[in-house]
Amino acid sequence: MWRIWRLYDPLRAMVVQGVFLFSLAAMIHLILLSTNKFNWLDGPNARPAATQNAPMPAATPK
Repeated sequence: MWRIWRLYDPLRAMVVQGVFLFSLAAMIHLILLSTNKFNWLDGPNARPAATQNAPMPAATPK
């Protein structure tokens, strides 16, 4: 492991990792804010989200 750190500067590697993790977290939060269900700024009842568990249609007698 020590040979890897001879190739890479530890400070630069930690800065790159921090920038990557911050951008990943920001991207995840922006994706969640763009959905109806997980938008915590507008509130849960701003627009009703489309339900995926719609009831089955009534059976027609034969």
